[in-house]
This record gives sequence, C-alpha cells and structure tokens, in this order.
Amino acid sequence: MNLGDILRRIAAAPRALNGDQQLAGLAAVALLVSMFLPWYEKNTVRGSRFIGDAVSAFGTLSFVEAAIFLVSAGVLALLFTRAEAREYELPGGDGTVILAGGAWAALLLFWRVFDRPDVGGEASTVGIQWGFFVAFLAAGGLAAAGWRLRQHERNARPAPPTSRRPREPRPPEEEPTARQQADAAPDRLF
Repeated sequence: MNLGDILRRIAAAPRALNGDQQLAGLAAVALLVSMFLPWYEKNTVRGSRFIGDAVSAFGTLSFVEAAIFLVSAGVLALLFTRAEAREYELPGGDGTVILAGGAWAALLLFWRVFDRPDVGGEASTVGIQWGFFVAFLAAGGLAAAGWRLRQHERNARPAPPTSRRPREPRPPEEEPTARQQADAAPDRLF
C-alpha cells in the first residue's frame, strides 16, 4: 500500500459516514487543529520591558494537552474504521464513546482555566488566548455530536427479545355443575 492509496482512503472516508458521524469527525478535526492555535499568552518582564508571547497547546505539553490530543485522534481513528466498514462492538456504542471523549476534553479544558501551565520564568504571567476558547467549543461540539449519534443508535437498535413465550389461548371454561359447586363449597363447622 502506497501513500496515494492511503490518502484516497482518508479522502473517501467522510462520504461513507452518516451525518452525525461526519459532525463528530468535524468536531474532532476542529479540536485537533485548535491545538495549533494560541492557547496561552505569556507575559514576561525583561529589564524595563514587558514582553508578550503566544503559546500553543503543543508549546506547553502536559497531561491535559496530551489527553485532548488523544481524544481527538481516537475519535478520528474510530470514525475512519467505521468508514472502512469494520465491525466491532464498543461498550455503549460509538455515540457513548464519542460523548464521553468530548465531555472529558471539555472538563480538562475547564480545569485548565484554573490550573494554567508554567510557561514562564520569574516575573511572568500566563493568560488565556482565543484558541483556547475555540478548543472548548470544539470539545463541546464533539460531546454534542456524540449525544446525537447516541440518540440515533438508540432509535435504530432493535427491541431486545423477550424471555417469555407468548401465552397459548385457553379453552373457554365450562359452567360448573351442581355437584362441582357442592364440592367446592366450604364445609360447615357448626
């Protein structure tokens, strides 16, 4: 398999997916691309000058940024295998896994608002840039796409089989005779 075949398979993959899967793929690509945008602003005092610099997610690689990268790459890999018509079962289905990945990424980004990375030395501050908000929106979009996909999977899933057999119709009961009524009556105690 050469590079041209691989690129053709990647280019054909979105057309093989349904609308909700395409939406999840778009959100995962947006989350991945947002990692190259400026997430943080580092301001440092050097001498008598105040110097500002923008830093992307890859400029401060830690657990949070690595986990967000793995979520977006994992969702893209999942969708690529579905486009290739590979069948395997995930716990809860694809929608649940994508929903959990998007919610996890959004939670990590929310945590990062309060626990900013150390990207500077002495006399420096770290602020949040616009790329961080794009990543937060993309993570929310990924969770929403997972929710939609999950709802679609639930509606398409057949009803579980019942364990009970259907009842067989009973023949109509006959009217009890006088003898059967007397036998069924309780005995008198007094």
